[in-house]
Amino acid sequence: MPLLNKVRTAAPGGQGSDTAAPTLFRLRSALTVFFALDGFLFAGWVVRIPAIKQQTGASAGELGLALLGVSAGAVVTMVFTGRLCHRFGSHPVTVACGGLMALAIALPPATHSALTLGLVLLVFGAAYGGVNVAMNSAAVDLVAALRRPVMPSFHAAFSLGGMVGAGIGALVAGALSPAAHLLALTGVGLVVTALAGRVLLRYPAPAPARTAHAPGQRLTGRARRLVLLFGLIALCTAYGEGAMADWGALHLEQDLAAAPGVAAVGYSLFALAMTAGRLSGTALLERLGQTRTLVAGGLTACAGMLLGALAPNVWLALAGFAVMGLGLANIFPVAVQRAGALAGPGGVAAASTLGYGGMLLGPPAIGLIAEWASLPVALTTVAALAAGAALIGYTARHATAPQN
Repeated sequence: MPLLNKVRTAAPGGQGSDTAAPTLFRLRSALTVFFALDGFLFAGWVVRIPAIKQQTGASAGELGLALLGVSAGAVVTMVFTGRLCHRFGSHPVTVACGGLMALAIALPPATHSALTLGLVLLVFGAAYGGVNVAMNSAAVDLVAALRRPVMPSFHAAFSLGGMVGAGIGALVAGALSPAAHLLALTGVGLVVTALAGRVLLRYPAPAPARTAHAPGQRLTGRARRLVLLFGLIALCTAYGEGAMADWGALHLEQDLAAAPGVAAVGYSLFALAMTAGRLSGTALLERLGQTRTLVAGGLTACAGMLLGALAPNVWLALAGFAVMGLGLANIFPVAVQRAGALAGPGGVAAASTLGYGGMLLGPPAIGLIAEWASLPVALTTVAALAAGAALIGYTARHATAPQN
């Protein structure tokens, strides 16, 4: 990987400009803040779902349908956010969607039925999907300009933001009403968006890397097939994340007789391991390269999930969950980066949509298989898809980004 630690001269500031490096540093810092804010706000909403359920009087089934509003809004928005980024630029779209997400998070406490909750969650989901595609598109261009594989660091910020948001939410849940809590998050979100957004709006995005198709065109031919491959890798990874979030604790408690407190540790270990893996992702990518990182990560996640699903005791299962988190950590960021390098914001949108689809598919698929066989058997599908991600990553080893 030539010029690995050098700044691309096509960056803002002009060719050979001494201001290029500081500009890229400011852009990287601002984008990191947006990734952290995204995780922070989403986790803050998630921890208040039980209280919102009680407020609306929704049954479990009605709540499930209402929560589909987040998914539906996100998927629909992801489909066309790439086009918005082509037309207006990824930086303005990131700022606009970040502000909308901060505003939308205050809406759920104002609802008093499952129907109205679902409608406002469509807005929240649309903002969430839009900011994810836009900031990942901006990150792809910045990674190309920096000539360093720093994409995992952005996703580490998302993970850290989520952990902080969930932790604060747990602390204030007994003292603040959902309305007060989420309104406070709106204030924090708007202030952070204004501060970090000034940087993104002040400095244009680095000159995008050459891609397999012209901006605004539909993906066709080889580019479409390659983006699909990287989208499938993202799907395999997100399937595992969704399964762990919804079924990991139940497996420990139901199948291995873990105490509720110990069972809750399972997902925490998984999330901590994933965060640690992403924090070290840049160094790993510089040492191993993208293909070997994808393959090694997929195989590691496969081994970890097999241990977590089939271990005879709780402690081995917990160790398996941690290993799985390390393995999955950098697969999604690399897959999205590769798709974006090949096809620009449209590639990021396609890969993100497929990845999000995997997160939606995982929990219900695990439930259906568990009903037919058993939960440990169902969880082995996560291992199978992780191995599949490794195989697809190896198959796409020659699909290098044009600037490389």
